[in-house]
Amino acid sequence: MLRSVLTAFLLAALLAGPAPAGTPCDPSQLDILAGQHRHRFAVEIADDPAEQARGLMFRTSLPADTGMLFIFDPPSRTHFWMRNTMIPLDMLFIDDAGRVESIAERRDTFSDRVSSSRGPVRAVLEVGGGIARLLGITPGAQVVHPAFQGAPEALHCAE
Repeated sequence: MLRSVLTAFLLAALLAGPAPAGTPCDPSQLDILAGQHRHRFAVEIADDPAEQARGLMFRTSLPADTGMLFIFDPPSRTHFWMRNTMIPLDMLFIDDAGRVESIAERRDTFSDRVSSSRGPVRAVLEVGGGIARLLGITPGAQVVHPAFQGAPEALHCAE
């Protein structure tokens, strides 16, 4: 019962309205283009080793439209685990062009099992467990954010 209520709440929150059109140039916002849908997330940026090591550890909740974006410069093969992470997460591995390379879905809490990118990635987006499937986000989806310099020109922020 609780799972059904939670799923209904998450779906209502995520589908409450379409994300505003346009490319997000604010680094605290990120859009994912999945099929005909655009999903906007508020993101915290983890771009230094200390932030990346802590990630979302010890958090007890994560709103459905938020996440943490781990940015790697230069792009590299990455390895993530869930040690000290109290909430299940989806991990979206994103290449330099902003394409979702692969997804590790609903990772177990407090686990030392490693999830790795298949190749070099520019970033990893962590969102609540099950969000990727709920929104229909699959490998190949386009992520729009200033971190992805290799993205198609139409998806770059205006200077």
